[in-house]
Amino acid sequence: MYIGLDLGTSGLRALLTDEGGAIVATADAAYGVSNPYPGWSEQDPADWIEACNTVMAALKEAHPRDFSAVRGIGLSGHMHGATLVGAEGQVLRPCILWNDTRSAAQAAVLDETPNVRDLSGNIVFPGFTAPKLRWVEENEPKIFAQVAKVLLPKDYLRYWLTGEFVGDMSDSAGTSWLDVGKRDWSEELLEAGHMRLDQMPRLVEGSDSSGMVRAQLRADWGMSGPVTVAGGGGDNAVAACGVGCFRDGDGFVSLGTSGVLLAAKNSFAPDPETAVHTFCHAVPDTWYQMGVILAATDCLNWLSRIVGRTPADLAGALKTGVSGPSKTLFLPYLSGERTPHNDSTIRGSFIGLDVATTPEDMTQSVMEGVSFALRDNLDALKATGTNLSRVLAIGGGTKSRFWLETLATTLNLPLDLPEKGDFGAALGAARLAIAADTRADLSTIMTAPKVAETIEPCADLVDRYSETHARYRALYPHLKAALK
Repeated sequence: MYIGLDLGTSGLRALLTDEGGAIVATADAAYGVSNPYPGWSEQDPADWIEACNTVMAALKEAHPRDFSAVRGIGLSGHMHGATLVGAEGQVLRPCILWNDTRSAAQAAVLDETPNVRDLSGNIVFPGFTAPKLRWVEENEPKIFAQVAKVLLPKDYLRYWLTGEFVGDMSDSAGTSWLDVGKRDWSEELLEAGHMRLDQMPRLVEGSDSSGMVRAQLRADWGMSGPVTVAGGGGDNAVAACGVGCFRDGDGFVSLGTSGVLLAAKNSFAPDPETAVHTFCHAVPDTWYQMGVILAATDCLNWLSRIVGRTPADLAGALKTGVSGPSKTLFLPYLSGERTPHNDSTIRGSFIGLDVATTPEDMTQSVMEGVSFALRDNLDALKATGTNLSRVLAIGGGTKSRFWLETLATTLNLPLDLPEKGDFGAALGAARLAIAADTRADLSTIMTAPKVAETIEPCADLVDRYSETHARYRALYPHLKAALK
């Protein structure tokens, strides 16, 4: 038996699977995010430990015999977080999360440093780890002086599980300290970030073993034998493992809290100017490119709070079958934007509201705005030479047929919907655990889900959505100027 742990921003999800990857049980534990100042987003790593104990207890209670037979644990986690650890293994301050924007100035300085983009393969975004440490150096120098190790969130959980300081290539690719082409720490990048190699964890591939669960934990949990912990990876890379997306040309679109359009690559071919992320995959000798928007279903959640109706109610009120884009445009920059703008200060807007606008009209505009933002991502991927002929669609937003039809037509791509099941990062983490323990061929472990249905673009509406997307795209510089 195997366990996949997905350390998300709002909670920890656990899956218990058999050797074939079939899901036996699931468990979840929630925790909060602290926002002490505008643009700040922090989390207490102790909450991750408490959540892990909670999900393990739940899995054990539900399936005690299967739980005792666990042989491997895989890890997935939200990327870019800075967990600062002292010489005695103590946490020095709350973890600074991926959506924290306080280090925008430090990111700009690093991004302009010679060779940083070339070696890291990416723009230095404010959410990345390296600028966070420069911010700590400048604003919390006493804490900076005590830093013995910097761990990404899931790697702190690993440290608690195994006692080992280990990271993996896919998660570490989002730090701006990794030579993404060579899949190793870069001393030049570390020097640019005022960091040292001894402050970094040892690196392994996501499908390799990173250590063993501590004997005391196994005894406390009632696991009968040795338990390997896989290298794991960043959430999107591990989610790609969960849907079998690791061959060149494979891709998926995720309508989650944030939005992602990801394509697997068999070579390292970065193009930072497009604001497309180029990261190591969680499996060896593979990379991926990814466009990211910071708010996808989060935009619908925001609208639901404004109008006092649930997201499901808002989505359910829309008719099935798109008939053309709304006259009202929504720019979904509620938390800033990554691809293609790399702009932490831009904010969202409705354009074209009038007295007749209804909540349904606004819901449609929100779904279209997110779809247009993902079209920006597709165009950015194409600019790097990456072309997708179809993509798998996953995430909570795929429950809306209207949103799926809008997105397929906006992207002008068929969207394949998997059969019902859990195909997220927790499953990918469990698959990495299977790989680390059994050393079986990855293609037999990380299979693609069966496709239940394909949403085709509405051919007679593609041009209209493309024209409206051009109007949407032209609004960004005007909004930027208005917010100065």
